[in-house]
Amino acid sequence: MSRIENRFAQLKAAGRCGLVPYIVAGDPAPGYTVAMMHALVANGADIIELGVPFSDPMAEGPAIQLGHERALMHGVGLRDVIAMVGEFRETDSVTPVLLMGYTNPIEAMGYSHFANTASVAGIDAVLTVDMPPEELEGFDRILRDHDIDNVLLVSPTTSDERITQIVGLARGFIYFVSLKGVTGAGHLDVEAVAADYQRLRAQTQLPLAVGFGIKDVAAVKAVGAIADAVVVGSALVELMGAIDRDLSATEAVIDIARLVSEMRAGLDTLESAE
Repeated sequence: MSRIENRFAQLKAAGRCGLVPYIVAGDPAPGYTVAMMHALVANGADIIELGVPFSDPMAEGPAIQLGHERALMHGVGLRDVIAMVGEFRETDSVTPVLLMGYTNPIEAMGYSHFANTASVAGIDAVLTVDMPPEELEGFDRILRDHDIDNVLLVSPTTSDERITQIVGLARGFIYFVSLKGVTGAGHLDVEAVAADYQRLRAQTQLPLAVGFGIKDVAAVKAVGAIADAVVVGSALVELMGAIDRDLSATEAVIDIARLVSEMRAGLDTLESAE
């Protein structure tokens, strides 16, 4: 059983909704990332989603685009991100790590070399935003050979036919985009999310994590009442952008850790009410 499968099995057995915080690797500077990952876990993260810096992160809103730019200013690339996960694994062999990124850096590295290096570093899953299901077969086969889950996106506009295609390829979990737009958009409609979520649930037994537009404790609780896991990104990356670079890594994580802790506490109130 993979780390992701094990984590979702634990969550289901405990009647808990998972919390999946997203940060951009190397933001606001490379020295903060591993400390931030450990702080996220210590404050309630069930899975860490780590963004791979890219010059054209098309699915991302302004906050996360700026996070990518800050990381790129320090020259952080895919190999650096993999090395960060390897360092994280020196003291955490349990928490699942998902890389969220784009095709170009992986293709430039070479699919097989990437998968082998990622596997050795302890990366559990990859979400390649701009690689459609029609083009996944070769890469997916390589990921399978290295026991790396292939996490795919489903949006409110995805047809039932295409959902069938996606769920046939996805492993680990499916990332359900909660709204029509980019990350950080401010028009979350929980009733619409619930309806679309049930449409997706009817086609798969894989865990479903809901993200995009979930910025605060209230939104986390509203979506957490529906989903297997909630993904939070823009709110955390905004805080990353506000970090004073003169602070140590230990000091820099305080505000982000506090927000994650509050979100975990909010989800826990749902669990205690059941």
